[in-house]
Amino acid sequence: MKNLLRLCTTALLLLAFHTSSTAQELRTASGSYWGIVESDGDIRNASGSYRGVFESDGDIRNASGSYMGVIEDDGDIRNASGSYMGVVEADGDVRNASGSYLGVIEDDGDVRNASGSYIGSAKGVDKKQAACLFFFFDWESW
Repeated sequence: MKNLLRLCTTALLLLAFHTSSTAQELRTASGSYWGIVESDGDIRNASGSYRGVFESDGDIRNASGSYMGVIEDDGDIRNASGSYMGVVEADGDVRNASGSYLGVIEDDGDVRNASGSYIGSAKGVDKKQAACLFFFFDWESW
């Protein structure tokens, strides 16, 4: 019985560690929990409601499954109609369709707008996905 209890406790601890290491938190500038991007690309808001998904092929879909756009391999972001919205450069700089600088996704996950003000955190989230959430798509309205 003791061994079974130890085994169950170990399994629960491993599950808790796995869950915490696969979900990447999003926070607002004030530090409020905004949501997560799970390891499978699912986007959930602060209440845990499913808001959409970043698919492995770059497609972005909302909670109802409607196609919202795509993240291309080179960092280009396009909306559902195929119009170019902007780009996330390799260094994390984010630019809109006209080339204007919108902000940056820093290596530590901090998100800053064009004036350098801290606007949130996307620690562990892919920079292209973070840029979509903070700069290109109003995912909370999906």
